[in-house]
Amino acid sequence: MKKIIAVTTGGTIAMKLDPKTGGLVPAVSGEDLLAAVPALQSVAKIEVVEESNVPSGHITPQMMFDLAKTIDKLAQRPDVDGFVVTHGTDTLEETAYMLDMTLNTEKPVCVTGAMRGASDTSWDGPGNILAAVKTAASDDAVGQGVLVVLNDVIHAAREVTKTHSVNTDTFQSPWWGPIGHVYFDRVVFKRKSVSRQKIQPNELVPDVYLIKSVAGMDDFLFKCLIEKGVSGIVVEAFGCGNVPLGVRKGIFEARSAGIPVVLATRVFAGRVARVYSYMGSAGEMYSHGIILAEELSGQKARLKLMLALGITKDNEKLREIFQQ
Repeated sequence: MKKIIAVTTGGTIAMKLDPKTGGLVPAVSGEDLLAAVPALQSVAKIEVVEESNVPSGHITPQMMFDLAKTIDKLAQRPDVDGFVVTHGTDTLEETAYMLDMTLNTEKPVCVTGAMRGASDTSWDGPGNILAAVKTAASDDAVGQGVLVVLNDVIHAAREVTKTHSVNTDTFQSPWWGPIGHVYFDRVVFKRKSVSRQKIQPNELVPDVYLIKSVAGMDDFLFKCLIEKGVSGIVVEAFGCGNVPLGVRKGIFEARSAGIPVVLATRVFAGRVARVYSYMGSAGEMYSHGIILAEELSGQKARLKLMLALGITKDNEKLREIFQQ
């Protein structure tokens, strides 16, 4: 029987109702989580490592980066076959993507969570943990990169995103779809994600900011970030990479100040592309050194830039990293 380490970080999956406030609060330990899933005993040997117990909105990129180090250290043990990370769903896709880029191990790593708390009648935590452990114990999961497993569906970390605020079927991979499913008797993979990339600096560059474009937007936020002296800016543009003239002005001001600017799209599927050449389009701004995020969401492009800046500050080299 394989040995899987469950690394707990907190989130709704580890929360119960607080009768005083009427809301969910962190309350369940890693051992409590696993005790709620007796079926695990027939799937794998489980060891619990409690990394943290916080809402996922409190998770920082540095905590994600440190989590990767924890997993890589544990993965050196020959008795360990894989990992399940329990995590709040709000930033789960970001942690999964950070792990996918930074981990050395090829042992399966599955990130899971819950949309409902442990005190809810329809708590989805136990089922998601069981599915994630089954996946981490599957021979077919080796070398697949970091996987997100909820609702018996397996997604690639680079492609998945949260699409609904409360529905249990919230995690989707727009356009591409899941890479596998968890059945009652086995785990089935139907495809592999071929877009994996490793970026492994010694440390993160944390002061990278994300700006979302909206109609009629000006350059005020860019001026604030330039004055602050930030290390990088990610801009979520319209469509395939088009922005208002005020945002274009802010981007050029940031570039003049030597700040790398990555252009993503606020659309949840598709890539930034140089289709147009009018003022404010990706085609026009590309000649001024704008870095294209390709299919990455704004939040994932931000994490990628944090990692890439830990390797190089050269704008052309950053472009190469994002185009790989």
